[in-house]
Amino acid sequence: MIQSMTGYGKSVIQLPTKKISIEIKSLNSKNLDLNTRMPSMYREKELSIRKLIASKLVRGKVDFSLYMEITGEETSTQINTTVVKQYMKQLKAVVDGDETELLKMAIRLPDAVTTERDEIDENEWNQIAEVIDNSLEKIHKYRLDEGKTLEADFINRTQNISQLLEQVIAMDPERIQGVRERLTKGIAEIKEKVDENRFEQELVYYIEKFDITEEKVRLKNHLDYFLKALRSEDSNGKKLGFISQEMGREINTIGSKSNYAPMQKLVVQMKDELEKIKEQLLNVL
Repeated sequence: MIQSMTGYGKSVIQLPTKKISIEIKSLNSKNLDLNTRMPSMYREKELSIRKLIASKLVRGKVDFSLYMEITGEETSTQINTTVVKQYMKQLKAVVDGDETELLKMAIRLPDAVTTERDEIDENEWNQIAEVIDNSLEKIHKYRLDEGKTLEADFINRTQNISQLLEQVIAMDPERIQGVRERLTKGIAEIKEKVDENRFEQELVYYIEKFDITEEKVRLKNHLDYFLKALRSEDSNGKKLGFISQEMGREINTIGSKSNYAPMQKLVVQMKDELEKIKEQLLNVL
């Protein structure tokens, strides 16, 4: 079953002194392009998070965000009282002002506030890791649901190309007869005597150059192979892309060989369906 590279997953957990929110978004990309955003205290876990996301999502432009909101009395930011008092003492010697104004000035100066780096509590991190897993499960489900929509569209458009191909096959004898009649008429108009055997040989050779039997067979095989790959267990957008390129080659060759306006109209319709398939394949994992 195919998966889309577009997805979204979010999970939240309330810990004793903080609320943690995990948000993962993904869009289409040729490779894995992963951006992470998290508080500095969790940076030591970034590598393991990246490995986990890479193993689960494989490909796409992925944005991972870990938000932390302090909900308890605990804080890692402290006022450096000694430094602030020294600043206020020095400021009093320079400028007159009440205590409140001097405090406002002092608190903005370097080292007035310090932030202690908290150590990660492993029990707490295990709970956060579960939330990350939960977000990845949600984005995986989102991708599968999007994939089902894409699959339905691919099947519909592939069937449309197949139906147009059947019309081309039905029309081909008429096209070849038209080519034969035009050549015969052209020879008659120039009023030249020709060797009938030689003329027939040249006619066969000329018609063979416009023969599209191989292209019709190959295109039908590519359409069947595309549907088979579409229903495989693994999602492989690159493989489907390669098959669609082969389909395009056969359709283009039929168009260049057809030399018949009604058939060329069908070829244009096939090209239109195939282009829409190719556009959507950019979103397939």
